[in-house]
Amino acid sequence: EDEAVRVFAANLRDLLLAAPAGTRATLGLDPGFRTGVKVAVVDATGKVVATDVIYPHVPANKWDESLAKLARLAEEHAVELIAIGNGTASRETDKLAGDLITRHPELKLTKVMVSEAGASVYSASAFASQELPGMDVSLRGAVSIARRLQDPLAELVKIDPKSIGVGQYQHDLSEVKLSRSLDAVVEDCVNGVGVDVNTASAPLLSRVSGISGGLAENIVAHRDENGPFRSRKALKDVARLGPKAYEQCAGFLRIRGGDDPLDFSSVHPESYPLVRGMAKTAGSDVAALIGNTGVLRSLRPEQFVTEAFGLPTVTDILRELEKPGRDPRPAFKTATFKEGVEKIGDLAPGMILEGVVTNVAAFGAFIDIGVHQDGLAHVSALSKTFVKDPRDVVKPGDIVRVKVLDVDIPRKRISLTLRLEDEADRTE
Repeated sequence: EDEAVRVFAANLRDLLLAAPAGTRATLGLDPGFRTGVKVAVVDATGKVVATDVIYPHVPANKWDESLAKLARLAEEHAVELIAIGNGTASRETDKLAGDLITRHPELKLTKVMVSEAGASVYSASAFASQELPGMDVSLRGAVSIARRLQDPLAELVKIDPKSIGVGQYQHDLSEVKLSRSLDAVVEDCVNGVGVDVNTASAPLLSRVSGISGGLAENIVAHRDENGPFRSRKALKDVARLGPKAYEQCAGFLRIRGGDDPLDFSSVHPESYPLVRGMAKTAGSDVAALIGNTGVLRSLRPEQFVTEAFGLPTVTDILRELEKPGRDPRPAFKTATFKEGVEKIGDLAPGMILEGVVTNVAAFGAFIDIGVHQDGLAHVSALSKTFVKDPRDVVKPGDIVRVKVLDVDIPRKRISLTLRLEDEADRTE
């Protein structure tokens, strides 16, 4: 049981810390056949600017009409990315997006498959009704899919971590043990990345050290009423945010383009006087010191050590000043599914494909290669050397090249290997 909880927690961490596409206008598609494909466009900040429903697939087959609608939306809102939920009808919808890109090269669009696990849970949640009031529940999923691409962490914190579905045997696990472990992971990830206090939702803020759910709502209310925070100090004006909470949360909350450039770094306000001292020693001001690698590396950490700030702290601060507010998450890359490989019957042993790791278990990794059914690369097929823990080799969200070893259509089983020199089973 402990092992299963550990795997679940580790998978959740990788999903939360997946590469964010960033502030780019995105069109979210929540695929469906009969009920249509739900469409939502969000601007660079994640605000919903348009929604629609299109019917490109069976039974309606309004392919060209759907393409025209999408092209119009993409042009009107300067869309850069298309996020496609990976559930039912996802491959057909991916094909639609591919057709849109081919027919409208001038729009310069990129399409990406996004895990929609938990999106339906979010759509029906009380928070979604509060965040997207008056919007049809079915359209909220498309909004969530688009925002997940922009910033997986900010979007996934709105869902109970157990609903994100990245565990093995999760239904047999102790609810309390699992919840405690997953909550700790979410908090750790949020604090590790830092939170832009002027754009964060209440659920995201409530995962920051020292901030309770009620306090998170007060921060959002204060922001809505008085406009963006100009400094970390201004947080002290928020109702019920006392000195203790401020001390705990200030280092994790970022202010972009505020009055003090240090407010965008992970340097805690308590250490600001130390940084000013460093700037003075270097004969410059704080703004000029930040990001100036040459000058920062010429400073000797030892000369700034005091009773309050030991050598490790001073060294950390100097490192942070080189790249203030840097995001520890990886850079955003996309996988390209092979044209003409859309269903399990299109696969043949020996094919080399690109795929996205969706889940990692003790016995291997599940990989989405774009055929509705994840393939499994057994732990023994992940590397030329012995692998004790598959997670040492791959993580959810990784883009990998795989070879198809075996396809069992009746049982819907696809066997893959990351060792591209492995021989495929070609016996019919």
